[in-house]
Amino acid sequence: MSKIQIFKFWSVAIVLSCGIIHGTHAGNAVLNPVELRTEYASNPLGIDAATPRLSWRSLADSRDAQQSAYQIQAASTTDGLAAGQLLWDSGQVNSDQSLFIPYQGPALRSRDRIHWRVRLWDQHNNVSGWSDIGWWEMGLLNPEDWQARWIKPAGPVDTAAQRPAAMFRGKVALKGQVQSARLYATARGVYALELNGKPVGDQVLAPGWTSYSHRIQYQTYDVTSAVAAGDNVIGAQLADGWYRGHLGWDGKRNSYGDETALRVQLHITYTDGREQVFGTDESWKATTDGPYRMADLYDGEIYDSRRAING
Repeated sequence: MSKIQIFKFWSVAIVLSCGIIHGTHAGNAVLNPVELRTEYASNPLGIDAATPRLSWRSLADSRDAQQSAYQIQAASTTDGLAAGQLLWDSGQVNSDQSLFIPYQGPALRSRDRIHWRVRLWDQHNNVSGWSDIGWWEMGLLNPEDWQARWIKPAGPVDTAAQRPAAMFRGKVALKGQVQSARLYATARGVYALELNGKPVGDQVLAPGWTSYSHRIQYQTYDVTSAVAAGDNVIGAQLADGWYRGHLGWDGKRNSYGDETALRVQLHITYTDGREQVFGTDESWKATTDGPYRMADLYDGEIYDSRRAING
């Protein structure tokens, strides 16, 4: 069996362009860095680029302004930036480059959060102030970071037919005040998540279409505000999607496999520094006897409200 690599996919809707944003009046041609981006995105959560690339745009009050140099600083906290406790300081780099500058600090680990800022020099050696602080957070970089197991819908599979959307439910007990909570999720199929009865994220048809034999995309969600001490419940629905649903125009299905599966992991950091990881396993409840009797990308949905399950 081939090894499956799970990696983070970004649906990028941002196009960075090199250049300077000009004001409407003349001035001293001082540049100010704005719109900080890491791997195309503003403050991205859960990226897995081992060497993230940093970009910005420049705001100037004169049309003849040109960037002649930059300096980037990065730290593990915003306080560290202010105090000079840095992971990386590029120093003054004589360059007009403002796109895709690789991070050159210490090797990054899974779930690291890095804060960074930049300042610029113009062609007259005028230096700007520091930009607003941007950040990025790493995802799960190694297969062993996934403690959650793949779980499958209950019951037999008819490979010639559409399958009702599966429903899953898992309970986690949190013991203490939560500082941060991250939910990592992927599927063979398409999934929708809820945490304590509220939708998680705004993804549609997650984790997206990919070449499942080689890689499976996953998403990272900040659910800190959605969890609390005591019992918390994660719910999921799982449909065929591109994995085993209709694909193409000849009625073909099961293009990548004939059985869907779900993998969800909740990582908790408490205010006292303790950490806990919860994930899909055999303790989760699963059923295909829910109200969505069919959920197919091409053929649509059949919903039977008589089968709705409270809770």
